[in-house]
Amino acid sequence: MRRVFFILLICFFLITIHVMAHASGYGIFTQGARALGRADASIASLDSPSAIFFNPALLTDLEGTQGEFGTTLIFPDRSYAGATNAETEDSLFYPTTLYLSHELNDDVTFGLGVFNPFGLGTDWPDNWEGRYLATRSEIVTYDIRPVVAWQASDRLSLSFGIDYVYLEAELERMIDFTGFGPLNPDGHQLFSGDGDGFGYNLGLQLNFSESISLGLFYRSEVDIDVDATSNFSVPAAFSALFPTTRAHTELTLPQQIFVGLAYQISPELLVEASVRWEGWSTFDQLRIDLDQPVAGSTVEIQPRNWDDTFAYSIGGEYQLNASTTLLAGYLYGENSVPDATFEPAIPDSDSHLFCIGATHQIDKIQLTASYGFQHQLDRTKNNAIAPPPSPQASSVNGKYESDLHLLGFSVGYKF
Repeated sequence: MRRVFFILLICFFLITIHVMAHASGYGIFTQGARALGRADASIASLDSPSAIFFNPALLTDLEGTQGEFGTTLIFPDRSYAGATNAETEDSLFYPTTLYLSHELNDDVTFGLGVFNPFGLGTDWPDNWEGRYLATRSEIVTYDIRPVVAWQASDRLSLSFGIDYVYLEAELERMIDFTGFGPLNPDGHQLFSGDGDGFGYNLGLQLNFSESISLGLFYRSEVDIDVDATSNFSVPAAFSALFPTTRAHTELTLPQQIFVGLAYQISPELLVEASVRWEGWSTFDQLRIDLDQPVAGSTVEIQPRNWDDTFAYSIGGEYQLNASTTLLAGYLYGENSVPDATFEPAIPDSDSHLFCIGATHQIDKIQLTASYGFQHQLDRTKNNAIAPPPSPQASSVNGKYESDLHLLGFSVGYKF
């Protein structure tokens, strides 16, 4: 019954996402158009129900009952230059969010958010040079987050919430059989599975004065046991060595800490600086256990050894008139993938994000639109990560380039 209820809720509220954006690893932070316009400098000050994602302690500033629905259109452009050249398939991704807040009384506010905190999507051509490492990689997560915020004093607000996370994953690659005969066609592997887990979150907002405020937010790790199936399509002579089998792995979604400091410079101008830390160092390897042996083995271990990361942003708002507010921001984000395990399924790199946007109030409706350009620094793969040995196997060492265009939209309503 829990799964049936969850699937119905997701079908009603969300559209599937398959991309990572202005994040390290496969975290996703396109969780509200207003925050996107400020490059996510929204931890100490955000007059929006999307504070449920960035810092639910800010909900005590919202009056009555409010809702917000939004999405971000993401246009990625990734390419590879090595022994040959390749580009990922043209794609449009759209992480979607729903937030609801309700002021129970002067001190307590409840909130509910449904969003996608982590995701990954790369889609390389089936005939590209690195097809034996990766062709299509997707990780999709859905987070249902109920929260409660408490106005502890005139200056201090606190929040507590639960995260229920459901994860789906699909990983595809080709298998090289030419080492056993040049006329053998490529094989194909599809790993697909799902799992879920629980975590918690804590928030704080402290107003030092009417113009200066501090925001802190912590989200715990979420451990997810993934039950999957590994399907193979291979030449008939090798079918006994590559049976379709059940598979199992564990993924830990990292803990995150957000810190923001906001300054209301004037009645019209607000500026915030924020820092985000993500604990990706827990991802030291990907271990897949198989119920049946594949090519003689029941275990596949892929080293990762990822690093913890920081992201730094500054952004703000300018109240142009009674109904329109302008947004702008900049973010610099570190990547979590070290040179030794960098590979094309997750071509992560340090990035610069430049954002602008605007909100417009029409009676009880607030419309927001934002644009972000994310430039990921060029990354060169020069390591031993490669598919199983064969005369045609390639480590796909070369230069990887990536840029993303992001268009965020949201509609808010005060009931």
